[in-house]
Formats: sequence, structure tokens, C-alpha cells
Amino acid sequence: MFDKVQVFESRYEELSQKLCDPSVVSSPEIYAEVMKEYKSVEPLALKYREYRKTLEEIKEIDEILSESGTDSEMFEEEKQSLEEKISSLSEEMKILLLPKDPNDDRNVIIEIRGGAGGEEAALFAAVLFRMYSMYAVKRGYKTELINANETELGGYKEISFMLTGEGAYSRLKYESGVHRVQRVPETETQGRIHTSTVTVAVLPEAEDVEVNINPSDLRIDTFRSSGAGGQHINKTESAIRITHIPTGLVVECQDERSQYKNKDKAMKVLKSRLLESEREKQQSEVAEQRHSQVGTGDRSERIRTYNYPQGRVTDHRIGLTLYKIDDILNGNIDEIIDALITFEQAEKMKNEE
Repeated sequence: MFDKVQVFESRYEELSQKLCDPSVVSSPEIYAEVMKEYKSVEPLALKYREYRKTLEEIKEIDEILSESGTDSEMFEEEKQSLEEKISSLSEEMKILLLPKDPNDDRNVIIEIRGGAGGEEAALFAAVLFRMYSMYAVKRGYKTELINANETELGGYKEISFMLTGEGAYSRLKYESGVHRVQRVPETETQGRIHTSTVTVAVLPEAEDVEVNINPSDLRIDTFRSSGAGGQHINKTESAIRITHIPTGLVVECQDERSQYKNKDKAMKVLKSRLLESEREKQQSEVAEQRHSQVGTGDRSERIRTYNYPQGRVTDHRIGLTLYKIDDILNGNIDEIIDALITFEQAEKMKNEE
């Protein structure tokens, strides 16, 4: 393990020097590329330096203890504490050495669609959109609406949006799947609990160089923006619908008043969907990769239940139940995400052994 760690530390030192090189600083593109790699190796390099420093402290204590007449009790306690720290640092370095998802640093496109449950599902889709929007604020991500198909009661048949920020995909990728809600709908007069479902898809934003789309494979239609109750209606045909003919994928965007901006957003979604489709195909061909993942990421997999009467949220992938539904729906989902990350890291470490 330490041979690998030393390579990272050497690279970290090399990158530190590059960031001070005038030729690198003067080129925004090169500087951004070097800074990106620098940030990726920094946590492991600093952890290793802390590890070495702790070893030196233990060595100093051993030298003190070897001297006759020294009151050893206090130093023995300190040594024990440092040895525990060494053990903890070793585990942390093992985790940092695990293969990293290459998409983790990317922005994400999230698509939420009402499933079984009709209007109640659409209303819960709006609840989840609010949850992710509030989470984005807490994490410092920027939220950009792409497309929304509203219902008369304020729900969404479907809504798509982008979250822009460092590590957005690394946090939100675990949200992909079917979210189930159990509650008494506002329209229910008998007080019966209904079960509805909402599908969430989380796509890493694709870079232009990764997806090559032939313009002749696209059919682009324009139409007038519309919304529930006459909201956001645009008198000009600024809304865009792009159909990728070879795959049949259809993307719409009507959030912007500019046809050009809507087309640009729709193309981002299309590229991300095509990239995700290719990634899923590759993973299905290498089934053993699934062993180190939390669930399959399949959009048909039920991942979580929100039970309003019991105030309970259960993540079925790891058997985690929290009785704080209001807190979670207000965007405080880090406790769930952290637990999912820890579980996945543990599974990966088993596979590495």
C-alpha cells in the first residue's frame, strides 16, 4: 500500500511546483487541468504526511521511554493514543486508494418523473424537487431548471434540472432509482394511506469530446412553451424538442425564452443520456462490477420509502431507517448519502482483499 501512497505524494509535490510555474499560471486551460489533478491527489498525500509525522512522534516517545528514570505512565498513554491514530490513518488511506468513479467530480442532471399514483405521484415529484433544491443550497451547488411538465395541483409529471458544483455527482448518484411514498393524499376523504412512486434518474454531465452526435441523426422541433394554468406561456416558438433518431431518445426544454438557450440545454441532456446509456451497457457486460456498488442504479429498482404517518424514511439498499422525514425532505440528506458511501467503500475494500 505504501508504495502506491508514495507515488501519489511524489506526484502531489510535482503538481505543487507546476502550479507555481509561470507558463502554467499564464494558461487558464493548463492551470485548470493541473489544479484538478492536484485536488484529486491532495487528500491522500496530506494523509500520508500526517501518518509519517505520527510515526516520528511515536519514535520520539520510544526514545524517551528507553531512558532510565523516566515516568513512563503519561508517555505510554500518549503512545497508545498515537498508535490508535496510526491505525485510523491507515484505514483512511486504504479508502482513498480505492478506485474512484471517474464521473464523481462532474455536474449532474437530475430527472424526476411521477410513476404509479397519478396526481399524488406528481405532487411527490414536486416534494423531491424541493428536497434536492434545498440540498443544493446547503452544499453550495447552483440549480438550473431545464424542463418542467406541471400539473394543475402544483405537481410535476416530470421535471429535469442541473446541479452545478464540485463533487455534485459523487453525492447525488446514489439517488437514482424508484422513490416510494406512503401518505394520505390531500384529495383522500376517507383518510386512507396511498402508496405512490416517483422515478429519479441522475446523469453525470457529458463533456463534448465524449459524445459525438451526427447532426443528421437529430430531428429538432420547435413549439410554444406551456404550463399548468397558463403559466410560463410563451407567444413565440422558443421551446425545443430534440429526437435522437438512432436511439429514439426525446429531450424537451422550454425553460428559457430563447430558442438558442433551450436548444443548448436540451443538447446537454441528450449527450448525458447517451453517455449514461453507454455506461450502463458496459457495466451490464461486466457484471462483477456490480458487487462494489450500492444497488444497481437501475431506474426500476426501489431504493427508498418515505412513510409520512410514521415519520420514517427507509433506504432499502442498506437497511437504514431514520425517523426524521421532515428534516430529510427539507434537504438534510447527507446522513443517508454518507451511510451509502461508507457501505460502498466497505464493499470495495472486501473486493480488493
